[in-house]
Amino acid sequence: MKIATFNINGIKARANALPDWLDEAQPDVVLLQEIKSVDEAFPREIFEERGYNVETHGQKSFNGVAILSKLPLEDVSRGLPGDDSDEQARWIEATVIGKQAIRICGLYLPNGNPVELTDDGSPVPGGKYAYKLAWMERLRNRAKDLLADEMPALMAGDYNIIPQPEDAKRPEAWAEDALHRPESRAAFQRIVNLGFTEAFRARHQGPGHYSFWDYQAGAWNRNDGIRIDHFLLTPQAADLLTDCQIDKDVRGREKPSDHVPVWVELDI
Repeated sequence: MKIATFNINGIKARANALPDWLDEAQPDVVLLQEIKSVDEAFPREIFEERGYNVETHGQKSFNGVAILSKLPLEDVSRGLPGDDSDEQARWIEATVIGKQAIRICGLYLPNGNPVELTDDGSPVPGGKYAYKLAWMERLRNRAKDLLADEMPALMAGDYNIIPQPEDAKRPEAWAEDALHRPESRAAFQRIVNLGFTEAFRARHQGPGHYSFWDYQAGAWNRNDGIRIDHFLLTPQAADLLTDCQIDKDVRGREKPSDHVPVWVELDI
């Protein structure tokens, strides 16, 4: 089973590029982020005619996540548990039914910038960075439940986290950014330490692997990238991992997203 994650930065803007990549890569399941569309306006027919079941959790002009699956989807859930007042569309999950069932969770983790801190260095209550860290704590709680279920499961998407300095071409440029601050990286590591496998690093080591290049300042041409799109696998899913790759060349095509697809293959 080939499962991909792709922050498309607007479904309207990627109306041609996304179908072209799907036809080429032929993933069985795709987790999309930043669809920037309400559910009713999402062009599901583009994907249904390619054999995909479509589930969305949309929001006008911002955020929004979706699952495309050539296999049946069951028990679809929208919204990350833990805060009923959170109206941002950043989480969707479903059980994919293949030879073996697997729980697929798609996420668009908050960016967190600008970083607003009090005099003692803690995040300003109500600020974007405080929201990011609180969201990550809710994510950790959901991750605990996935582990307790003891079925194959994964959480994938745009984490807006640069885990290690080697995951950025210029880590010093991100030192005070919400994506790479120590509190952000520590929150990510606390989730991994519950017992998850970070799929890409299980297959590839060393610097130079990126999934995002800013549109500004010629970042793509200079390969000035960062790696912020991740797969975290439960032990049961990690046992099935056979490959994980970044489709880097997609960034150099016509009207690209600033992210590129990342995918895993599972023996399932």
